[in-house]
Amino acid sequence: MAEIQDSGGGDHGKKGKVRSKKASTHVDMTAMVDLAFLLLTFFLLTTTFNKPQTMEIIMPDKAEKEEDQSEVKESNALTLILGENNRIYWYAGLKDPKVEVTYFGPTKIRKLLVEKRDEVAARGGKNKLTVLIKADEKAKYKNFVDILDEMNINKIPTYAVVDITPQELEMIAKAQTAPASGN
Repeated sequence: MAEIQDSGGGDHGKKGKVRSKKASTHVDMTAMVDLAFLLLTFFLLTTTFNKPQTMEIIMPDKAEKEEDQSEVKESNALTLILGENNRIYWYAGLKDPKVEVTYFGPTKIRKLLVEKRDEVAARGGKNKLTVLIKADEKAKYKNFVDILDEMNINKIPTYAVVDITPQELEMIAKAQTAPASGN
């Protein structure tokens, strides 16, 4: 039993005066401790904890031979290259790319993805848009996560994270001198 006791007894001074003996205070703390633990248990059990939200990405094994790689139809391909300073360099198709530059922004990149998805769908290739995502060394991790979010938001089922080629690095270097469209 938890209790507080006061040992206040009588004081016998030097002159022999006898002081009256004080009654000791006794407070039983058991009920208060029980209540505290009941409240603590109640709030712990009724609290909802935040569950971490993760996006699952299933990355395929690297193909050892080029024949093992799946081919992408050129008219259905869109390549996004994530660069520094929140820039996205993009081009449609696979051969002889003309690099366009834009900045990250939910409306800008979303508009681009919707336009390209609708173009492919208009040609009869429903859900056939394939987005190749490539990141420069200077790109921010946040931009990579944002572009993956945009793939889910715009319901683009086929996208791949691919290594950037030296030719694309050269194209980025040339495009960095050009002004970005849609600041």
